[in-house]
Amino acid sequence: MAETTSGTGAAYGADADLDDERSTRGQLIIKDRAVSRIAVAAALQVPGVVRQRGGLSRLTGRDLPRAEVSMGTESVAVTLYIAVAWPCPIALLSREVHREVGDRIAALSGLPMDQLHVVVAAAVPAAAPEGAEVDSQQFAAPGTALAPLVPSKAPITRPAAAPVALIFACALLVLSVLTGREFLIAHEVIAPAAWLRNSIEWSARQHWQPWMVPAAVAAVLAGLVLIFVAIKPRIRTHLPLGNAGSAVVWMRPIDVARMCSAHARTVAGVRSAQTIVDGRRTTIRISPDGEVAAPALESAVRDAVEPGLATLASPRPLRVRIGKVRS
Repeated sequence: MAETTSGTGAAYGADADLDDERSTRGQLIIKDRAVSRIAVAAALQVPGVVRQRGGLSRLTGRDLPRAEVSMGTESVAVTLYIAVAWPCPIALLSREVHREVGDRIAALSGLPMDQLHVVVAAAVPAAAPEGAEVDSQQFAAPGTALAPLVPSKAPITRPAAAPVALIFACALLVLSVLTGREFLIAHEVIAPAAWLRNSIEWSARQHWQPWMVPAAVAAVLAGLVLIFVAIKPRIRTHLPLGNAGSAVVWMRPIDVARMCSAHARTVAGVRSAQTIVDGRRTTIRISPDGEVAAPALESAVRDAVEPGLATLASPRPLRVRIGKVRS
């Protein structure tokens, strides 16, 4: 019994010494900001991911790429916002970003990647000489070939006949219900008044009335309107980027206007900017703060906005209007 007690005491003493040694080591804490910087640095190593300062990111006061990190006890989740050099194969680039960022975070932090969401928040025209093409094969895995980009159809408005078709569909549903009601009445299943039969018999007893002429004219006009609505061409709602004949990316005019206003607000001396994009031109109304002369301010706004408009297949002529200086 003495030997057993002595062995237990020795083991207890060893455990206590081990606990004391662990307590002196401290803890390893990895901050979210450290993982965020690792993700950003890794993303910038991928060809096609570019750093963007200003522009649309000025709306949020953040640059691209940026990462939002959620740390767990045994893994990490990251939402990564990036800007890409356009044109580029987005799917393949995203795959490469997943691989590079996941490997780098696992190697440097020791935490496996649980989730990685890649959000393409901006597309920047590739800084290449005029006429040069971006080699998209650099994003592909060795031994694979990329399929050519297929031009997408232009987004267009809904058919003008859609509301009329909806009305006629509802009318046919009502007519089917009334027809079923007449069928049940004819077979004496129910015994209310017959609406359709009485209406048809009333119409058959009618004679020529003066109101029939304007009714016939209104019916002809309604038929002509319906024919026009049926053959009316649908209007394109988005503007193509790149070549109009092979465009794969489209932007709404309101998004183009927001982009122009965001770029204009980055110019020193601009208090506020408002952009209107119509079928003929792009108009920017500038409210200056009085620190820059109007001609110089207009030139600076053009220099900031025109590169973004140049990405459109058919850029609208840019018109800059300088308002009065507010006191």
